[in-house]
Parts: sequence; structure tokens; C-alpha cells
Amino acid sequence: MTEVTAHHVGVTVADLDRAVTFYKDTLGLPELARFTVGGDAFSTGVGIENAEASFVHLDAGETRIELVSYESTGQPREEPRLDRAGATHVALTVDDVEAYYDSLPDDVETLSEPQTTESGTTIFFVRDPEANLIEVLST
Repeated sequence: MTEVTAHHVGVTVADLDRAVTFYKDTLGLPELARFTVGGDAFSTGVGIENAEASFVHLDAGETRIELVSYESTGQPREEPRLDRAGATHVALTVDDVEAYYDSLPDDVETLSEPQTTESGTTIFFVRDPEANLIEVLST
């Protein structure tokens, strides 16, 4: 049987430069690659006629964060909530959740201060500039 491992988590954004700035400068993820893809094979693969997109891959340890903006990407959708079917989020592990939370710029939107759940995991969520959810945690 083929071994399955995670390669990346993709987040589609309307403003790629703004998103990259947030993920690099605010979250501290280094940029690994930047590229554009188009053509028939890509369009067929993603199921979007005449698709063309710009990508940035960021280093999040064992998994990459892929920020992507399609030429046809519209404005951000309704603000995501974790209790809605199909909701997604990116989770990042840090050594000290409280210190990381305290280091965030004042203009970063968070859902709450760090909380320690019944499982013993300390978490908080932030929103990127397009309201995508990012969980910051330590176990």
C-alpha cells in the first residue's frame, strides 16, 4: 500500500501579497517558493476553465502552507465559523502559546485569549487578513 503523508495545506486568498505579508511577518513562516501555474493540464486538474493562479509556499515545519490566488478569485467569502460544515483551519504548534499570543501585533484579530481545553491543549485562534482561521496551540 502507498504511504500517504501531508505535503501542504492550501488557502485561497483574494490578495496574495497581503496574505503573504501576514503569514511571513505576523506568524513568522519563511517563504519557500513563489510561482504561477496555468495551461490546459492545470485547468483540467483543478476543474476551472482557463485557470491561472499564483502560489506562495511557506515553511510550517513538516507541512507547507500554500497561499494561492486564482485570476478569477473574487472577494473573500462570508466570515468562516468553526461550527459550519466544510469549515477549515490551519493549525500551528508553538512552544509557548501565551508568549506567542502576547507577541502578536494589536491589530491581529483573535477569537479569544489562550484557553486550556479539557484535553490539556492550550489554544487560541487568529484570523488572517481575509478572515481565514488559524489555530495556534501547544500540547
